[in-house]
Amino acid sequence: MDCKQTAQLILDNVGGPENIRNAEHCFTRLRLVLRDPGLADKAAIGCIEDVLQVLDTGEQFQIVLAGRLDNTYDEFVKLVDSKKRDKSLSQSEKSSLGEKIAQTIYSIFTPAVPVLAAAGLIKSLLYAAGLLGWINSAGSTYVILFSAASIIFYFLPVFLAYTTAKVVKCSKILAMVLGAFLCYPQIESLILDVSEKSTIFGFPVIKTAFTIGDATGTFDYTESAVPIILSVFVLGFLEKALQKLIPENYQVILVPGISLIIMLPVMLTVVGPVGEYIGFGVNLLYDALMTVSPALGGAFVGGFWSLMIIFGAHRALLPVGMNETEVSTAFHQCGAGHNSLMCYVSSANFAQAGAALGVMLKTKSMELKQIAAAVAVPAFLTGFAEPAIYCCSLRFIRPMLCSVIAGALGGAVMGIGGASSHGFMNNGILSITGFFCPDNAPGMIAVYLIGIAVSFFGAALLTYFFGFVEKDELKVRN
Repeated sequence: MDCKQTAQLILDNVGGPENIRNAEHCFTRLRLVLRDPGLADKAAIGCIEDVLQVLDTGEQFQIVLAGRLDNTYDEFVKLVDSKKRDKSLSQSEKSSLGEKIAQTIYSIFTPAVPVLAAAGLIKSLLYAAGLLGWINSAGSTYVILFSAASIIFYFLPVFLAYTTAKVVKCSKILAMVLGAFLCYPQIESLILDVSEKSTIFGFPVIKTAFTIGDATGTFDYTESAVPIILSVFVLGFLEKALQKLIPENYQVILVPGISLIIMLPVMLTVVGPVGEYIGFGVNLLYDALMTVSPALGGAFVGGFWSLMIIFGAHRALLPVGMNETEVSTAFHQCGAGHNSLMCYVSSANFAQAGAALGVMLKTKSMELKQIAAAVAVPAFLTGFAEPAIYCCSLRFIRPMLCSVIAGALGGAVMGIGGASSHGFMNNGILSITGFFCPDNAPGMIAVYLIGIAVSFFGAALLTYFFGFVEKDELKVRN
């Protein structure tokens, strides 16, 4: 069945275009907000060939698809009458402030997550290969691959400028210019040189040195996230104001020109510094929480991350992990920021892989064995656990409970031992090399390995003995 047919069948069974308030998607799910959820036929949608699972969270009607999600979503949007959808959104009940904030964060960061994870994996593999003597760290191959993996981090303001501009609905190119400005070598040198005062139009360029622990760092907008996001939001307001003031015939040149002239001092004297302080504040708050009880923090993330994915709540924590990596870059020998949040996330991922393995070993259904094996592999190798969540854990409920218990135990172990990886990566077994760096003592690496073993084998054993019974196999064809 092609994507257009799938999209048409879904649309027909959710009440038609008139019933669609909003449509979006993540990595595995088509997320719909329906005017009248009662019009949706969950059973009929569940029988569509490419549909793996149908979920109604109350706020969203979620449809888990087996691949080709981007194309199916594009076809779905084409089929929906945009005029009717826009009208219904403006006239019907609107999302709460919390929902809008969460959706904004999700829309800004989600497009960058897969590439960030891939870049982190490449860096960790290169570092491990260098330690083992498989590659010359001074050779051109190493330099080229390391540079390619560093681009997404170094120029993160440029990429986030684009995704933020899409949310704000302002000029994407101008937003990217602002992001590139923050990464421009001469601007970077100017910001890092705290010994010399700088001004723009007479206003002081804010740059400062600060201390965290025994290390001293300075403002550095490369690899940063918050400053450019705040800047693009200001740009959005500025553009709209200028478009009202400037005659239409002159807007094509004057709006971007005046916007750029105004935004540069605003970024360097107000928005950029505020963004830097917010970033460091968030990181200090996270560190403080982990200091109070790292075991509890690790257990919470490791245990409940999979449940947070179902409701989309996990997206609120992703910026914390990115920020932690960015803020800590200057304080580590390996040249990359360290991240503890994604370690705890890996506990949840390995628990999902273990739960799927438990289902595979327990069931007598060949169809379910194949499904469980297929979803366990990506969760184990790359940390991509959503297929395991929807095809096994959530489908039979008790494997989800087992994975929560095992994930919490593994996360607690990691928290107690202070596990952390370098870079931002979705931790699976392939990214295990991300823990081999000068800043991580052998004991920290051992703690991580123990944590993922507790999560994986714990979930597999709990699911095999307590989390799956024969009657659950009847659900395979439902």
